[in-house]
Amino acid sequence: MPTTPEMSMDMTTVGDTGLLDTLQHEVAVFARRAEQTRLGGVGQVRNSMDRAAYLLLNRLDKEGPMGVKALAASMGIDSSTVTRQVAPLVDTGLVKRTSHPEDGRAVVLQLSPRGMSRLEEVRSSRRQLMAELTEDWAPEEREAFCTLLTRFNSALSARMAAQGVPGVPGAEPAPAS
Repeated sequence: MPTTPEMSMDMTTVGDTGLLDTLQHEVAVFARRAEQTRLGGVGQVRNSMDRAAYLLLNRLDKEGPMGVKALAASMGIDSSTVTRQVAPLVDTGLVKRTSHPEDGRAVVLQLSPRGMSRLEEVRSSRRQLMAELTEDWAPEEREAFCTLLTRFNSALSARMAAQGVPGVPGAEPAPAS
């Protein structure tokens, strides 16, 4: 958006105020509804995996085995949170702890075959939900929404990192006041 003389310090024009009010409201409603439904999917799998478990399993699938510190850093959360969230996944056999291939003393977390199967089941259910929610959208609309939501999440992460929010990748410690 080009900067014009009529813009205030917050980068909005008078005409944008209503649009930005609507945007912030819709983001708040989305966050509430997403948490209420957990956007878990459809059918029996609907609410069968919480957000933290899904994100951890997804990360291990995409990036491969890694230690707790590396997993925490890649997810933008602290190690103690990862340790707490991974424990039930290990207990239920979705994640396994193995020795690091180069340093047998170190432990890495790895998606188990059962975890991979479960993750794919949940992904499939969630894909079906997304298809149902957007069934009357044109393919270009789905793509635009995905692009804009990804951009929005990236901007939010960058802002949090710039503000030194603990646990956000790239965050610098906030200056002492």
